[in-house]
Amino acid sequence: MSKSPEAPIESLVPFATTLHVRDCCLCLHVQRAARTLARLFDEALRPVDLTNQQFSLLMSLNRPEPPPIGPVANLLGMDRTTLTAALKPLERRGLVVVTAGEKDRRSRLLAITPEGIALLARALPIWQRTHDAVDARLGDFEPARLRQALQAVS
Repeated sequence: MSKSPEAPIESLVPFATTLHVRDCCLCLHVQRAARTLARLFDEALRPVDLTNQQFSLLMSLNRPEPPPIGPVANLLGMDRTTLTAALKPLERRGLVVVTAGEKDRRSRLLAITPEGIALLARALPIWQRTHDAVDARLGDFEPARLRQALQAVS
């Protein structure tokens, strides 16, 4: 591959632009923060053999009636295929059951099992302590404002 003789490649996207994007890109900063938080919660939840994604999935199923897969996927910001894959290990562990809908046998309903509820109850204090520590790290910046701002873009 040869370089273009018209202009040096460095002038097409100046390094100053790279620094500007590094410092200002909301997507970059949110992704970095999300990865950091995911690792933090994954480590905290390791003693109960859950990832942060599994905790959130189990928590999303903690409701009076088993929800269909679509609304759960939407709540978790996943597509249905990704959610289906994430459910498999929880199903194998007996924490979640997937059943056909009564009205539409093609639809899938997701239910947390008693074992899943028991594990969620053990994980909840860990999540709370970790969450409190993250909130404290935010200092004077109000965590509620951050959540509100993030919800505005999702």
